[in-house]
Amino acid sequence: MNFATLARVAAILVCLAPIDVPARAATVMAQVTASNVKPLLLTKLQDLDLGTVTLGTGVWSNATVSLSQAGALSCTSSNVVCTGATTVAQYNVQGSNQQTVHISAPNVTLTNQSDSTQTLTLITDAPATLQLTNSGFPGVNFSIGGSVTLNSTTQAGTYVGTFNVTVDY
Repeated sequence: MNFATLARVAAILVCLAPIDVPARAATVMAQVTASNVKPLLLTKLQDLDLGTVTLGTGVWSNATVSLSQAGALSCTSSNVVCTGATTVAQYNVQGSNQQTVHISAPNVTLTNQSDSTQTLTLITDAPATLQLTNSGFPGVNFSIGGSVTLNSTTQAGTYVGTFNVTVDY
């Protein structure tokens, strides 16, 4: 093949190659942000204690004993008498300032320490959220109360259970 033929073949190949013609392009700038937050630290400060409840005589049902988040005891049924010191469960959460913390505290099964077949359900009374007012220490304290419903057939004994409290942003 001579040089002239080679040049014609090269010219044909160049003409057959796709040609990139720029389209009518547009450029838009977007702002990018990223926020970081401190990990949450949850600490238990004290346990929940409903005190002592004495059951009345006779046949009855649905006597509710409750302790609010603020520590107010409600023991209004004439079938029960509440005595003794009560305390709400109290926790401290630390994280990033001005962040909303979501709190989860499911109901608790309380088991009679003398007869494990006997249980009560503690319906928890916890805040759904709280706002952190600082970063890190000292954090924010919150309380959890709860209520139990008793019947004349509720077996005597000490009922114990544990909380599964979860916090997240």
